[in-house]
Amino acid sequence: MAQALRVALAGLGTVGGGVIRVLDENRELIARRAGRPIEVVAVSARDRSKDRGVDLSRFAWVDDTAALAEADADVVVELIGGADGPALTLARRALSAGRHVVTANKAMLAHHGLELAAAAEASGAALKFEAAVAGGIPVIKGLREGAAANAIARVYGILNGTCNFILSKMEAEGRDFADVLAEAQALGYAEADPSFDIDGVDAAHKLSILASLAFGTAPAFAQVAASGIRHLLAADIAEAAALGYRVRLVGVAEADGAGLFQRVHAHLVRFDHPLAHVTGATNAVVAEGNFVGRLLFQGAGAGEGPTASAVVADLIDIARGEFGPPFAMPAAALTEAAAAPSGERRGRAYLRFAVADRVGVLAEIAAAMRDAGVSIESLIQRGALADGSVLVAIVTHEGPERCVAAALERLRGSQSLHGEPMWMHLLD
Repeated sequence: MAQALRVALAGLGTVGGGVIRVLDENRELIARRAGRPIEVVAVSARDRSKDRGVDLSRFAWVDDTAALAEADADVVVELIGGADGPALTLARRALSAGRHVVTANKAMLAHHGLELAAAAEASGAALKFEAAVAGGIPVIKGLREGAAANAIARVYGILNGTCNFILSKMEAEGRDFADVLAEAQALGYAEADPSFDIDGVDAAHKLSILASLAFGTAPAFAQVAASGIRHLLAADIAEAAALGYRVRLVGVAEADGAGLFQRVHAHLVRFDHPLAHVTGATNAVVAEGNFVGRLLFQGAGAGEGPTASAVVADLIDIARGEFGPPFAMPAAALTEAAAAPSGERRGRAYLRFAVADRVGVLAEIAAAMRDAGVSIESLIQRGALADGSVLVAIVTHEGPERCVAAALERLRGSQSLHGEPMWMHLLD
């Protein structure tokens, strides 16, 4: 059998330990599939004394993470995380030295993917990142290779398991957001500071990577309009169900003559749509190709096993010599797409207001909609919320988003409204 592929591993957290376990447990199978053994030869992490449940004594320990780029290894696996700092330094140095890089770092790729892709191509090294989006689901390979012959019209999906877990619990148990978030944190599904997840930033990082692969554009995270689920109420979930929908945080990317449109936003998803049935911490991605049709990728989007599995799959590809341009085409061919405006996008919207319980409030809201050119399909008023305000929910007919934005602007500062309205798009 050929000489082993030597791996230097940076980061020994949940996923790093998982990579070692996968390589140990499936050693013989992986060697047969890769055509040669894959062996970790050096590791680096912040705390050398921490018990990680795997035997690290067989590996060389490197205190300076960046120095792994010069280790006696063929591949550097970066599992540190963070858009900049040690992770970026390590990736730059490794690629400059001609060493292959495998990473699960979606933030680094979203911010610096074009630079790193160009560096990989210049040195003849691989830059692989299957684990950066949707954990163990092979969506990167699916877009980069399986759908390579297709023009992709749209890519969208559920990209954050924490948010989907919270929404599923709210839906199943009728509980409010804050209560379910606390449970998610206790179970380890949400971080102590969950902002990246619940405000849509994590999903936006992943969406920018998917958009690059789908449309041949440079990763453009700064152009992603991201909002999360922080202000969602149990009443919103109930209203959606009454209308035949479920609430999901969905990232959507499309490219057309107007530019590249990217948005992460809470959506109402029809019961008969595949994404409506994605529950718990699961991820799902839909890509629509002009010849292959609709592709659905679904599975575990995070966790030790799925993410480590994706990392090792990339190592197997490298061992076989199977790698090409990181973003499916040479970095120089990736276009710098302008951000497409959302104002003329047409669709239906769900709008929720918490309002004072007094005469004339509904007329004020209806007048704002009328004056902005928004046609109301249905208007529902429910009983008092916990703070004494009344919930009013509106579903609009199809129309341009700029009209809905104008209506909400007309209502800004109204003494009748308690707090900010909730605006969700309908994914039919």
